[in-house]
Amino acid sequence: DGTGRQARRPAGADVLHRAGVQDMPRTMVAIVRAALEDGGGLDYSELERGLLDEFQKGLPRCARPFAVMAEMLGVTEDEVIERLTALEARGAISRVGPVFRPKRVGASTLAAMAVPPEYLDEVADLVSALPEVNHNYEREHRFNLWFVVTAEDAEHLEQVLNGIAEETGIPVLPLPMEEDYHIDLGFRLKW
Repeated sequence: DGTGRQARRPAGADVLHRAGVQDMPRTMVAIVRAALEDGGGLDYSELERGLLDEFQKGLPRCARPFAVMAEMLGVTEDEVIERLTALEARGAISRVGPVFRPKRVGASTLAAMAVPPEYLDEVADLVSALPEVNHNYEREHRFNLWFVVTAEDAEHLEQVLNGIAEETGIPVLPLPMEEDYHIDLGFRLKW
């Protein structure tokens, strides 16, 4: 299981604007990390529960997806953005944004690093702070830090990977996808 360590402001509208609606994937997701881990879901408001349950996939594909989500939930766009930001800061979600089919927009790769355990948190924080990194997670293996990097093109992707290696002094092993599999990770939470 992962220990993604990032908290970024929801950027769905920015991504929609940059990519253009015609380039949007068929499915957009809000990746839910461990929503029930802290108290069995008792500390989540009705709005937060609605966001976590209803928008793991199928986010509106438009210039203002948070406004459409707000209308569907009977709240304001600002409330949706505020709650998503709070859920990210709290660790309930790791990111909100599009999931593109591989090799359709930009370049991406899974990557792994063999980080000495005493430096794992520090390196994970450094990696997660990069805007090109979607998430990271720890694995019980010699290569103990895994993460996904997405960039506008292969050259930028290589620059990011090289930058991580230079900054940490630890080689980065790129693991590009060889075959595409679709796994539906959306699920109803048990509140």
